[in-house]
Amino acid sequence: MSTLPSLLAALVGRCRPRTLRGRLSLIALTTAALVMVVLTVVFNSIVRQRLQQQADNELHARAGAVAATVDTRHHPVRVLETPGDAALDTNVWIYAGTRLLEHPASAPPGDILTRTATALAAHGDRRCAEVMAGDRIRLCAEPVGDVRPGAEPAAVVVTAMDLAPYRASADTLLIASLALDASVLVGTYVLTRLAVGRALRPVRTMTEQATRWSVVASDQRFGADGRPVELARLGASLDELLDRIRAVLRHEQQLTRELSHELRNPLARITAELDWWQVRPRSTAETRTTHASIADAANSMRTICETVLDDARAGAQTVPGTADVMAVLRRLPARLGVRDKVTITVSGPDSLVAGVPAALLERIVAPVVDNAVRHARSRVAIQVSTEPDGTRVAVVDDGPGVPAAFTAHLFQPGRRADPEDGHGGAGLGLPLARRLARSAGGDVTHDDGHPPGARFVVSLPAG
Repeated sequence: MSTLPSLLAALVGRCRPRTLRGRLSLIALTTAALVMVVLTVVFNSIVRQRLQQQADNELHARAGAVAATVDTRHHPVRVLETPGDAALDTNVWIYAGTRLLEHPASAPPGDILTRTATALAAHGDRRCAEVMAGDRIRLCAEPVGDVRPGAEPAAVVVTAMDLAPYRASADTLLIASLALDASVLVGTYVLTRLAVGRALRPVRTMTEQATRWSVVASDQRFGADGRPVELARLGASLDELLDRIRAVLRHEQQLTRELSHELRNPLARITAELDWWQVRPRSTAETRTTHASIADAANSMRTICETVLDDARAGAQTVPGTADVMAVLRRLPARLGVRDKVTITVSGPDSLVAGVPAALLERIVAPVVDNAVRHARSRVAIQVSTEPDGTRVAVVDDGPGVPAAFTAHLFQPGRRADPEDGHGGAGLGLPLARRLARSAGGDVTHDDGHPPGARFVVSLPAG
């Protein structure tokens, strides 16, 4: 028994249309069916009530005609004989008080019809009742003589009628209305499917277009010409989405090409050093130089790989947390392995907390500081300050600064002001720092009003 609800649910789910066209058609059919059921019930109820009222009027009219043959001026009451009274007296009972004066030959005193007629006559007023005597028979009583309220009538005439013709008319109307309902429902379902199919034709066309198109290679777009307002808005939204996807894919492809190029250079250095080592023996000094060159190339490759991983993490949601800014910045030079000829100073309030985790803070500031160390002559200053909306970390060096023509390309992946300047790097540190900072609600900017040297500002949310 416990599996019955699940079986019913599975059956309903299997019978449920899977297409939007089928579901809308089913909704329209269900709505039309409910409306038609209500209208059919109301219409047939009114028809049956109207037919019953017509039958009662007919019975009272016949009773009035029979009452004209009853003489209530004398005592006892008597029934006058009139021509053709045999047809008039069919299914008629005449009472004088409780005394039965006349009754149909087919309904003797013990018959159910006579008993019902006697009960109606005993009330002495106009009322009707129905009995089942083979068919449904309706009887109505009509008082004769003094019919004032509270007065007993001198006589009562009761007439009966077979309701079979009226019931046949009502049944015929019910069948006709059901047939009409079925026709309307079929027409509603067919027309709804046709209308919905025609309305969804642009959607099907858009789906086929999206299947055929290549997001990157194709410049085709959905557009809004000749479409309904709703689909025009949908097409415009999809076009904007396609443009954004295309831009992102192009950016990722460019980044991949640049990373491949940058990885190829240190790998070629390592391969060349190993090949040269195998060709001839080397002295101890040359061996140290080779080791240093290979180590430098390996560190460069590691930096590039870490950049790729950090860039991927930047696309994910930043984990909330806080960090002691001064503690992170003071241990940063040791982690970067700064050259002895470059001095790094860190200044700022000691009790300063930023609204980013310590690891993320280090990954944001480290590329900026490393870039400053590469280009500085002798000094790099890290200046920390508080602002109303967060924390500012300014990294200032005394190097040649950023060329004015290259300022617009500073944060583009793989771009370097002078690739032949003798400094290492893949041109990925500053773009990565900005992306990481923005993922945490901050930013990395360049202050071009600080010659000589370069000044970069890292904005961080408050802790």
